[in-house]
Amino acid sequence: MSPPPRAWWREGVLYQVYPRSFAGDLPGLAERLDYLAWLGVDGLWLNPIMPSPNADWGYDVSDYVDVHPDLGTLADLDALVGAAGKCGIHVLLDLVPNHTSDRHQWFLEARASRDAPRRDWYVWADPDEGGSPPNNWLSFFGGPAWMFDAATGQYYLHQFLPEQPDLNWWNDEVRGAFDEILRFWFARGIAGFRIDVPQVVIKDALLRDNPPLTASDPWYVQRHGQRLEWNFMRPELLDVLRRWRAVADAQEPPRLLVGEGTIDSRHIASFYGHGHDALHMTFNLGFPHAAFRADELRAVVETSERSLPAGAWPLWTLGNHDIARYGSRWAGGDPRKVRAALQILFGLRGTPTLYYGDELGLGDIAVAPGAARDPAGRDPQRGLMPWSLVAEQREDPGSPLSLTRELIARRRGSEDLRTGDYETLPAPTGVWAWRRGAVTTAAVNLTDEKRTLGDLVLGPWEAVLSS
Repeated sequence: MSPPPRAWWREGVLYQVYPRSFAGDLPGLAERLDYLAWLGVDGLWLNPIMPSPNADWGYDVSDYVDVHPDLGTLADLDALVGAAGKCGIHVLLDLVPNHTSDRHQWFLEARASRDAPRRDWYVWADPDEGGSPPNNWLSFFGGPAWMFDAATGQYYLHQFLPEQPDLNWWNDEVRGAFDEILRFWFARGIAGFRIDVPQVVIKDALLRDNPPLTASDPWYVQRHGQRLEWNFMRPELLDVLRRWRAVADAQEPPRLLVGEGTIDSRHIASFYGHGHDALHMTFNLGFPHAAFRADELRAVVETSERSLPAGAWPLWTLGNHDIARYGSRWAGGDPRKVRAALQILFGLRGTPTLYYGDELGLGDIAVAPGAARDPAGRDPQRGLMPWSLVAEQREDPGSPLSLTRELIARRRGSEDLRTGDYETLPAPTGVWAWRRGAVTTAAVNLTDEKRTLGDLVLGPWEAVLSS
């Protein structure tokens, strides 16, 4: 395989921040840039910072071209972008194109009447003959994906909360509006976007019923209660992704587009397009959803390597704001497992992404009864960044933080780790071994017993990254 073209996002490390929990607001985040520069990250992805009623904590956007007053102002964001640039850090924002808040001016206008100018910006449908929703689609947050609007006598689609009405991406005016949203932020120096749930942006124009589940459907399909045939990964999505890519490529310098991704590794290739003309990278969420076992993790990576178009660049993470933290989910507080997980992340082909606190081995926080604020129960992985623990681990050469900084530096200094190919190597049961590039080998023992790999003896949960 020929070496991929050089780009900061291919050879760098991304760091995801939930702004409220990391530093309170944007000025607070700017004050922590020295920490991120010390750690060695190249890109900073911010969870939603746009105005929102916070029914879904920023993923119900009420204004796409401003900053939530709880987090600061546009001037604060400009200052953050400028300061980050001086540290060599690129800033990415979250973009939520599938739906808006029900308080967005677009939706307020759309629901005013059936012939409102922006009515067709959203997905509306008449009730069926019995007055029920127009089809059997279910919300990802539970219950029907339709809400009846008594004033106009139609249902509107919401694949998430009722406060998050779905936009109609068959409408050219919607597509044009988002072209301008992208350009607005690019003009302010934003380096790119992580695109929220692109897989559901395009829905079947005929709104056909989804088929029932079958016994052979995997768990991540079963959890939805039906097979997502007509409102998930529609082939017409590629036209939308290519349009966004054209806007990003027209900038100087070109900007980065990252997809949220899916659990099924076979879907990931679709986001890249043909000839890499869609998204630049897409998270493979099958990886953090796999069990912390050699066979499962290896299978995800091998499927990804087989499925991606030639030259496409993978994107890996141990978790994010929607997934239980790996420090609990995989490691259970065991420092050996924390170290193994970090070494796996930085040993894979592709761009590693840290969710804030991953470098500390953080686990989920306990949430007191009645204190939960997130509608989907994701508060445990969105806890406050423990800055006192950061200070403690910075002084400890054996800490997860010190290991993470060392791994970032090692990756930066190794052509194999930055750009080298991936090749699985033979290994005993419970051990995952692979080669990167010409001379670098990784091996990790994901068992409670010693394992022998050639002349190498691996202790329980021990990982080795060697050239």
